[in-house]
Amino acid sequence: MNIAALVSGGVDSSVVVHLLKEQGYTPDIFYIRIGMEDEEGYIDCPAEEDIEITQWIAKKYGCRFEEVNLHKEYWDNVVSYTIESVRKGLTPNPDVMCNKLIKFGAFEERRGRDYDRIATGHYARTADVGGMVFLATAVDPIKDQTDFLSQLEYRQISKLMFPIGGMMKSEVRTIAHEAHLPSADRKDSQGICFLGKINYNDFIKRYLGEKEGKIVELETGKVLGTHKGYWFHTIGQRKGLFLSGGPWFVVRKDIEENVLYVSQGYDPDAAHGNKVTLMGFRLLSGVWPGYPEKPEFHEREIKFKIRHTPEFHPGVLRRTENGLYEITSDDRIQGIAAGQYATIYDKDAHLVVASGMIV
Repeated sequence: MNIAALVSGGVDSSVVVHLLKEQGYTPDIFYIRIGMEDEEGYIDCPAEEDIEITQWIAKKYGCRFEEVNLHKEYWDNVVSYTIESVRKGLTPNPDVMCNKLIKFGAFEERRGRDYDRIATGHYARTADVGGMVFLATAVDPIKDQTDFLSQLEYRQISKLMFPIGGMMKSEVRTIAHEAHLPSADRKDSQGICFLGKINYNDFIKRYLGEKEGKIVELETGKVLGTHKGYWFHTIGQRKGLFLSGGPWFVVRKDIEENVLYVSQGYDPDAAHGNKVTLMGFRLLSGVWPGYPEKPEFHEREIKFKIRHTPEFHPGVLRRTENGLYEITSDDRIQGIAAGQYATIYDKDAHLVVASGMIV
């Protein structure tokens, strides 16, 4: 089998190569370079150390190494998407778009199409149900990354290999130490890669500027302070408001008037909801597991996530009269933010069934 391994220089993707070699495969190793370019020049992720480690891994295991520059594709698809989403008052998810459009999109078009399988260091698995391949949750609930993969299409999912999806993070670290890999003690990457070492608000300010607006208490209409632009704030946000007598949570944004509405307390009712409406709803594998002959449905019991957390919420998914889909949650959910993606799992929280953007 002809395998392409996407390796970033981190411990997870390094161990993927080790495991593939143990299974008798010699993958070709690819490092995807992405970065940000503007009028001030090229600002890249701190990639040199990553590339050095990736090349070391390739040499150790006798694999061919290739660097693939997808900077332009990343800017055109992911960075621009992030800026425009923020401009519209939405909460974007660049990680979801990067997986869909870059790692398993542009890379597939450029190089991945020449391979039978693409292996990555994501904490996820695949499962065969009735002859169909489904994305499935990882063994490690803390590290599970299926929500970041929930916008993939069936053709992408059916080609992927997740060698560490059946392991706990601690097991991966142990393997890396035993194999004397240079990435064994590297910290997990945090934040949005295209920013490199740039502060997120500095990045937003560069493209959207600043505009002073009011911060208003939702329940009373009292003006509590000012902010520098709604685009610096997200629904559910608590930090960075600089208001006394808190905690305060952002619960609503008036885009036209540039007003932030906030609510006080550690668990304010205004910060919660139990209805999540979705647009762009799609079944990842085209069918609901167990119902291959009935892709259309009116109501299903599900588990779901609206952000990257280990916890699943139980609920019911229904199709509405206007053709959208709505989740009614059994739990009160804090910070339901338009623009984010809801990931829908079967009621056992094992298979990823569908996803859609929150409206």
